[in-house]
Amino acid sequence: MAGVFLLEIVTPQKVVLSKEVEEVTAPGRDGEFGVLREHTPFITTLKPGRVVWKNATESETYVVDGGFAEVWPDRTNLLVNMAVRREDVQMDRVKEELKEAEATLSGLKEDEPEYRKAEERVEFLKLQLELAGSRRD
Repeated sequence: MAGVFLLEIVTPQKVVLSKEVEEVTAPGRDGEFGVLREHTPFITTLKPGRVVWKNATESETYVVDGGFAEVWPDRTNLLVNMAVRREDVQMDRVKEELKEAEATLSGLKEDEPEYRKAEERVEFLKLQLELAGSRRD
């Protein structure tokens, strides 16, 4: 298959995905970026957001909580703490965690060191709910 490259999504616990794909988009700290085979190599940080991969017959979306991306001409590695697929979202648990995270965030000032981490946690949880909301049960 012409134009494919290896995409790996890796957490500290396991390799979540290792698949030949034609295209991937990911949430870079400085904006969303897309990758095709033979992309110029770069390394960047990721923010919480959606990772979408596609090939000729399928596609899939993950929500990640940030991390790092390594892009090479023949592979892309996404190194994240968490990566969640639509079918893995546990709505009740995520809603409860979101309430707690929002309460934590509301108790912080923007100049406090923990603020950004709390803000990103809220974003990650909201993205999971959005992803699950698009699920066709």
